[in-house]
Amino acid sequence: MSATIISAPPARNVFVDQELHAGNGYVMLGIGLALIAVSCWLAYTGFVAGHSLVGAWTAPPAIILAIAILKGLVVLQPNESLVCLLFGSYVGTEHRPGFWWINPFNSKRKISRRLETLESGPLKVNDAVGNPIDIGAVIVWRVEDAAKALLEVGSYANYVKAQSETALRRLASVHPYDLVEAEEAVRQGEPPTSGTEKPEFDHTLSTVSLRDGGDAVIEALLHEIRTRMEPIGVSVLEARISHLAYSSEIAGAMLRKQAASAVVAARRMVVKGAVSIVEDALSELDKKKLSDALDPERKAAMISNLLVLLVGDREVTPVVNTGTLYS
Repeated sequence: MSATIISAPPARNVFVDQELHAGNGYVMLGIGLALIAVSCWLAYTGFVAGHSLVGAWTAPPAIILAIAILKGLVVLQPNESLVCLLFGSYVGTEHRPGFWWINPFNSKRKISRRLETLESGPLKVNDAVGNPIDIGAVIVWRVEDAAKALLEVGSYANYVKAQSETALRRLASVHPYDLVEAEEAVRQGEPPTSGTEKPEFDHTLSTVSLRDGGDAVIEALLHEIRTRMEPIGVSVLEARISHLAYSSEIAGAMLRKQAASAVVAARRMVVKGAVSIVEDALSELDKKKLSDALDPERKAAMISNLLVLLVGDREVTPVVNTGTLYS
């Protein structure tokens, strides 16, 4: 009986920016131009004036050397980096703006470290309750480690876009659109979370809603995107929700549901206030010993009339009873 041993994959080399120590470009430019001038003078004196053919034959190598020197000249703008490789090996990165000279045999790639703005979405996703919503975000990012951004991924711009959309979709799948939806899901038995910790399962419901979450939702989105961008040396400065709405197919129904919820909440508050007023009225009558003249049936009628007067949404027309309550 044989056992199969699965070995762990070999550890990958993680690229980190290293200082390149580029040469002064103005000095090397002067050397290159001087070599071109000397080679031209030697060629003229050897082939045209006929003084020395030995000096004339040294002109072509001097010109080739001058061209190689001039090929290594490079100009870097502010917030721009130059990543250099020599025969497939990473050599270093130059961050300083200015006029520099690099080994002409190095393969060079310029990387911008300026701020970039990415508008992700609007994306159609399902929130934590399952309602389809449209959500979009604006992400402000920049390349922090040029070597990682160039060598760890094929296209860091496409990586930033794809991972930002993934983080936005995951945020929407954890948080409900509205707190009313979260309360209904809690009543149905969904386990709520605070919204700050990472849930064990994607169906875990957060009590922080996308519409009213504010800074908590933004911090969760920013943390998620920064975690995904760290392996490629990209720094995320800001992430904001730019668009949030129910999808068009359920927008009308959800609007009516929100309006009904608002009416129910308002009615509940009115009833609660009316009961409090009636309670205060009965308490005042007891203090002044006026309720002793009222039997339970008269007291019940008075409570009913007060509630109708306070809870009703229309003006009440009073009816004056000139007889007794029982006639």
